[in-house]
Amino acid sequence: MKFSNVYKALFLFFIIFGLNKAYTQTSNTKAPKNVILLIGDGTGLSQISSAYYFKDSEPNYSRFKHIGLIKTSSSREDITDSAAGATAFASGIKTYNGAIGVADDSTEVKTIVEIISRKKINTGVISTSSIVHATPASFYAHALYRGYYDDIAVDLVSSDIDFAAGGGKMFFNQREDGKDLFKELKSKKFELDTIKLGTIEEISNHKKMAYIFGNEHLRPAAKGRGDYLPRATELGLQFLSKDEKNPNFFLMVEGSQVDWGGHSNNADYLISELIDFDDAIGKALDFAKKDGNTLVIVTADHETGGFTLSSTIKETEDGEKYSDYDEITGTFSTGGHSATLIPVFAYGPGAEEFIGVYENTEIFHKIMKVTGW
Repeated sequence: MKFSNVYKALFLFFIIFGLNKAYTQTSNTKAPKNVILLIGDGTGLSQISSAYYFKDSEPNYSRFKHIGLIKTSSSREDITDSAAGATAFASGIKTYNGAIGVADDSTEVKTIVEIISRKKINTGVISTSSIVHATPASFYAHALYRGYYDDIAVDLVSSDIDFAAGGGKMFFNQREDGKDLFKELKSKKFELDTIKLGTIEEISNHKKMAYIFGNEHLRPAAKGRGDYLPRATELGLQFLSKDEKNPNFFLMVEGSQVDWGGHSNNADYLISELIDFDDAIGKALDFAKKDGNTLVIVTADHETGGFTLSSTIKETEDGEKYSDYDEITGTFSTGGHSATLIPVFAYGPGAEEFIGVYENTEIFHKIMKVTGW
C-alpha cells in the first residue's frame, strides 16, 4: 500500500515536471520583432524548381528548413487573383477576386500595416510592378476593385507606410483629377526619388522614403531593371531598422513579374524574374541571420501559367519525336492562374508555426500570433 502511494506520487511528480518543462519551453520561445514577407506573384513549385536548373548558384530557397503549403481559393472562386490573395495575407480574410482590403461584403478590413503602425512598428512595401498594383495595394489600401489605381494612390499618400519602392509615376502626377500626389507625399514627410535607388547613408535622416520609378511598371529584370529588387530589399531593411529607439518593422516584398512571365507563357521571362526574386530572398535571409530577431516568410498568392519543367521534345533523323530527359523546357497549360497548392518557406523565430497545410488567410494570423502584434 505504501509502495503504491510512493509510485503514485512519483508518477504525479513526473507529469507535473514534464508539463512545467513544456510550459517553460513554450513561454520562453523567442518572438520575432521584425517580419519580412516576400511574395513571388504567380510562383508555384515548378517556378521555384526552375532556379535549381537555371540559376548559376545555389538558390536561396535551399536555406529554409520550415516549409508548408497554402490553399489559395478566394471567397467566391476556386482560383484566386492577386487582389484577393494579397488581401488574405494582409488582413486574414477571404474576399472576392479583384477586392483590395475589403471583405466579401465590400466592407473595409484592417490591414496588418494599419494594425501595427499604431504600435510604432515601421512598415514598407516593395514591388517590381506599379506600387498601386494589386499585391502591394492590399497592404495599405481599400478599394472595391483593383483597377481603381487613382484611388489606391491616394490611399498610399494617407497611409502609415514608411518605405515604398515600385513603379507607377502616372498615378501620382498624371491623374485625371489633376492632383499632384507627389507634392502630397512630400507634405506627409516622404522624401521622394523618381530617378534611382539611393544608399542608406543618403536617406538615413529621412522620416519616410518613397521611390517611384517608371510611368507604370518597372522593366523586366532582363531588359534594364537589373538588380533593383534585391537592392531595394536591402535598402528597405536598412531604412526600416535604422532608428535605435524604434527599429522594429514589417516589410512586404513582391516579385511581381514572375506572374507576367506565366501569363505570357514566356519561360525565359518567368525564370529570369524568379532568379531575381531568389536574389531578393537572399538579402532578406542575410539580414535575418545577422539580426536574430527577424522572421522571413516566402510564399505566393497563386500559381500562374500551369508551368511545368518538361523534357524537351526532339526528333530523330527519321522524324520520330522523343523526349530528351537530359534537357528541360518550360511548358504551360494555361495563360491564367491555377488552383495548385502554394509552398510557404519560413526562417527565424516562429518559423515552425508555418509548417503544415492551411488556408492562405493563416499567413496573417500566424504572423500576428508569433509576433504578439
